[in-house]
This record gives sequence, C-alpha cells and structure tokens, in this order.
Amino acid sequence: MTANRVLAVVVAIAALALTGGLAWFVEQTPGTVFSHESEHAISPPDASGGTVSITVEQGESARSIGDELQRKGVIRSKRLFEVLVALTGVQNKLEAGDYEFDAGLPSIEVVHRIAEGKTASRNVVIPEGRRSEEVGEILEKAGVVSKQDFLDALVKSQYNEPFLSQTSSASLEGFLFPATYSFFRAAKPGDVVATMLLAFQDKVASQLQLEGQTLTLDQVVTLASIVEREAQDPAERPIIASVYLNRLRLGINLQADPTVQYALTQFPLSVSAYGYWKKDLTLDDLKVDSPYNTYVRPGLPPGPIANPGLDSINAVVRPARTNYLFFVAKNDGTGQHAFAETLEEHLANVQKYQH
Repeated sequence: MTANRVLAVVVAIAALALTGGLAWFVEQTPGTVFSHESEHAISPPDASGGTVSITVEQGESARSIGDELQRKGVIRSKRLFEVLVALTGVQNKLEAGDYEFDAGLPSIEVVHRIAEGKTASRNVVIPEGRRSEEVGEILEKAGVVSKQDFLDALVKSQYNEPFLSQTSSASLEGFLFPATYSFFRAAKPGDVVATMLLAFQDKVASQLQLEGQTLTLDQVVTLASIVEREAQDPAERPIIASVYLNRLRLGINLQADPTVQYALTQFPLSVSAYGYWKKDLTLDDLKVDSPYNTYVRPGLPPGPIANPGLDSINAVVRPARTNYLFFVAKNDGTGQHAFAETLEEHLANVQKYQH
C-alpha cells in the first residue's frame, strides 16, 4: 500500500470517527432531530403573535444564554444551543443587547441572530412639528426610553455633530430630525438623541446651501419650525415662509400663533388644561410676556419652537416670491389659508372666513 493510500485511509477513518462522535453527541442532546426526548417541553407559539424578550449581557456565556432561552420557552434544549454555538465558532461573538424571539424558533436561527447582533427593535415615527417633550412621549410609548430620560439627555455639550458648532442656542430643540427610526428596546437615551442629531447632520446640515442667505442655520430652523406648525397644506409652506420673511424684512412683528402656544407652556396649568399647543388663543394669551411671543416681541423668537421637517426648512431657504404680509385660516376643512398683501384685504378675509 502506497503512502498516499495509507494517508487517505487514515483521513477517512478519522472523518468517520469524528462524524460518529458528533452524531452520538448530538443524539444525546435532548430536543434534536435525532431524539424525541425534550429537556424542556414548551407550549405552541401564542396565536396572538406574542414574542419573548431576552437580554444578553456583555460577555455572557453561551451556557447562561441557553439557560435563559430554554427557561423562557424560546428553544427546547439549552445543550443544543451550546453545541450550535460551538460548531459555528461564535462563542466570542455573541452580541449583548435586547432580543425578541417567537417561541419555538429553530435554535440555529437564534444563534445566528445573537451572533449578528440582530437585537429587538422598535420602528418609531417622529412626525414633523413636534416639540422635544412630545418626542419623548412618543419614544416612551414605543418602549424605547422614558420621556424624562430622553429630556435629560438633551444636553448639547454631550454631542459632537459638526453643525452644533454653528448653533448658538444651548437647546437641541429644532434639531431632532423627524423621521422613522429603528431603536432597540431600552436603548440608551444618549444614543437615541445622537441618532436624531446625526440624521439632521446628514439630511439637513450637510446638504443645506446657506450661501447668499441672510439667515443663519439657527434662524432658518427657527423660522422653519413656525412654518411647520402653521402649514396644514404642504403646498403652502413656501408661501407661508414668504409671508414671515417679508414681515422680517419690513420690521413687522411676525404675530405667529404657534410662538404664543409655545410661550404658554411656561405655565404648567396651561399645559395640563390645553396641552402643548393650545388651540383657541385669547386676547390675554396674545399679550403673554415671553421672548417667544412674536405678537409683542419683534423678530424671530430665541430658538425653534418645534422640530421641523426637511420640506419646511427648504421652504424657508427657497420661499415663494410674493408680496404677502398676512394670512388667515379658511376654516373650510382643507387646512388652507387666504393670503393678503394689505391690511384691508386681510380684514376682508378675516370677515369672510372667521365669521
């Protein structure tokens, strides 16, 4: 027998021994395809589509993870889980995080998801025109972070996105970009804020062309936040922006209701009774003493009153060309406004649509 044939026979015997040993080992692991015995019987998955939540800690062993998965009914055998982790070579690659699984999911799928760090996530929609407190409430309702933890994390000095050096306000109001996000359950508040700021950097700050503009980034976002709250019909955003820009140019107070609504939130009783955006403002409301009240203070308020979307920001940078100085809601269910160049025209529109 030649040396090559001897080597081939030895390799074949070794392979058979390894296969046999592996088959025996797996066969002795309850809950595998080779055994009907189950170390831990589980109920069928909930017909309502319920899921099981598992938290994997940093550096946690496969044995510990397997124990938790079996105890909560995700897998039938913790021993099989350990075997699969070893066979796939991911012992040191099990990612910490929060995971969600359906009961009875194949063990190999569970291994892959933890090794790839596919944590449980929540798709959260942050609409345009919400103030920080409202964003916090949305995140809390989605089970991402608590409202208070989110608000506590809104400390500008903790973040380093380049656009922040262009803003003078200590607040992050206005720069929490509205979008649909995917956050894992119990995410760190600072990471949530950082994700929103990065989105603003990518979608707005890095794309916005302010050359030739008379407004700074702060001022653009501040005015855009007012436009966002005023515009019910998206097509009117550039027109509403033109009204406010015309008034700013002529030194006329903006007289924007949303800024008064924002100012009123300094009074907790007002928030309790009317929420963050009081719908029907009174004459006394229009006189409230606040730097955000554009009925009594000239120019723009000190900062954004909400977090505007990209369309409202673009409307301020590229407004419609008009001579309009006034507008009033038509109150006809369309969300549209009647615009006017003169006070006389405006008063006529008020008489027509408000009475």
